[in-house]
Amino acid sequence: MSSESASVSRARTWWEIAIVLGLGLGESAIYAIVQLAYRLTDATPLADQTTTLNPSRSDREVFDLIYQVLGIGFSIVPVLLVCFVMWQSARPHLGRLGLDGTRVGRDAGHGILLVLAIGIPGLALYVGGRMLGLFVAVDPAGLDTHWWTVPVLLLSAARASIIEEFVVLGYLFSRLRTLGWGLWPIIIATSVLRASYHLYQGPGAFVGNLAMGLLFGWLFARTGRLLPFLVAHFLIDGIAFVGYPFVAPLLP
Repeated sequence: MSSESASVSRARTWWEIAIVLGLGLGESAIYAIVQLAYRLTDATPLADQTTTLNPSRSDREVFDLIYQVLGIGFSIVPVLLVCFVMWQSARPHLGRLGLDGTRVGRDAGHGILLVLAIGIPGLALYVGGRMLGLFVAVDPAGLDTHWWTVPVLLLSAARASIIEEFVVLGYLFSRLRTLGWGLWPIIIATSVLRASYHLYQGPGAFVGNLAMGLLFGWLFARTGRLLPFLVAHFLIDGIAFVGYPFVAPLLP
C-alpha cells in the first residue's frame, strides 16, 4: 500500500470512529460534561441533586411502553453500524469484536465473577461518594409500576451493556490497533471515554467508571473475548435497575 493510500485509509478510519461515537457514546459524553458543569454551577449542592436513569415518558401507560421500546430499539443503531463495518465474510463473522460463538458457558461464568468483583466495591464507592457529596442521588428505576416495568428495565440494562461494550471494548480496541496505538494508550483512552459519559452522575462516577474501564480493558486485552463483559455489565445494571427500590431504604 502506498503512503498516500495508507494516509487515506487512516483518515477514513478516524472519520468512521467519529461517526460511530457521534451517533452514541461520544454524544453522551459531551452532554454529560455539559450537564456536570450545569450541576456544579447550580445553587443546589451536588449531594442534594437527583438523576433518574429510566424515567417514564408518558402519563398514559400504553404510550409510555411504546416510547420505552422505541427508545431502546433506536439507541442500538450505532451497534448495528459497528457490526456492519466489522463484519467478516469468513467465520467468526464478528471475530474482530471478540465474539466467536464458542465457550458461551465459560464466558458467562467469567462475567458473573466480574459482577462479584465490581458490584460490591461499586456500591461501596457510591455510598461513600454520596456521603462526601461526589455523587448526585441516582434513581435507576423511575418507571411507574406496570406489568411490563421489569422486562423494560432488563431491556434497558441489556441496551447499556450492548452499546458500551460493543463500542468501547470490541470496536475501539480493534480500530485503534489498526491505527497503530499501543495497548495501554487504548486502555486509558477507552476508560476515559467510559468515565466521561457517566459524568452526569457526578465526579465520583467518573472515578468509579474509570477504574472499571481500566479493569475491563486490561482483561479484554488479555482474553480478546467480549461476552464476559456483556454479561457482567448486563447483570450489574439489571440488578441495580430492578433491585434499587428494595435496597434504597437501607442506604444511608
